[in-house]
Amino acid sequence: MSLSSSFGSSQRPGVPPLEVRLLRAGITESVHRVHAVVCDKRGRVLMRAGDPQQLSFMRSALKPFQAQAYVSSGAADLAGADSRSLAIACASHAGTPAHAREAFKILWNADLETDQLQCPPPRTDASPLEHNCSGKHAAFLATCRRMNWALDTYLQPDHPLQQQVFKGVGELLGLPGAELVTARDDCGAPTLQIQLAQMALLFAHLGGSEQPDLERLSRAMLAHPELVAGEGRFDTELMRRGHGLVVSKGGAEGIQCLARMGEGLGVAIKVEDGASRAKHAVTLHLLRQLDWLTALTLEELEDQFLAPGPGLRLEVSGELRFDAMAR
Repeated sequence: MSLSSSFGSSQRPGVPPLEVRLLRAGITESVHRVHAVVCDKRGRVLMRAGDPQQLSFMRSALKPFQAQAYVSSGAADLAGADSRSLAIACASHAGTPAHAREAFKILWNADLETDQLQCPPPRTDASPLEHNCSGKHAAFLATCRRMNWALDTYLQPDHPLQQQVFKGVGELLGLPGAELVTARDDCGAPTLQIQLAQMALLFAHLGGSEQPDLERLSRAMLAHPELVAGEGRFDTELMRRGHGLVVSKGGAEGIQCLARMGEGLGVAIKVEDGASRAKHAVTLHLLRQLDWLTALTLEELEDQFLAPGPGLRLEVSGELRFDAMAR
């Protein structure tokens, strides 16, 4: 279903963005402006801070929807993929041996070779399996193998694989996939430029129960948060402590998206200057306002992520406001 008609209105009253301040010895050193929005599965903007129409590339927060083709094509089932394989297909991982092994397993089960991955090695002496997107690329290749699509051009926007990804995203947004704006992500795969509320809508679907393929992926991410990012990383630690209630997937340049499992609610966050520290601070601030996690869980995460160094502290001002035009 498409976004509600009120979403596109230019007459909606303004709601100020959130602000994140980096304090050094209690003195403000830097300030970040942040937009955030909450949507339901019908595309209604329920709460917001800043501009829900803010355009941005979704970057790695798109990965669960890129991995959907791996599931919907039957490639995952054909290879006997378990929940660990599905989690690594959605991952922006740390490149540890455990992460590389899971990405390799996808290739092995599809009779593919490591040198067919087109994600660049992170170092001159490294394997492409160590690239943080290797799970996504392995799933891409396994899907192409299943569908008898060309393997050497799988990253091209006009490749049947990428066209299938665009179609799937378009269906969730209620618009033709051909209308989506694409650009090359750092790993070589296409990413999409969409509105912040559209990102929240996608994650509302990810956390809902009406899309079986997406539910398999979200459940896999929650079952294996250590594969989605890595030990000590934000998405992993949030999902590990979230009691199976919150799916978290960040992207570069200040993108963070969340889904509340079983409730069909999605959150999308964009930091104007792209700072990761600001998106993490805002995520915890909003989770407290939304009451999605316990106070103890939030305190633990705040202790870990809101003090980036000795004498430093991140503070967030502002809040989500209910959208007066939602209906």
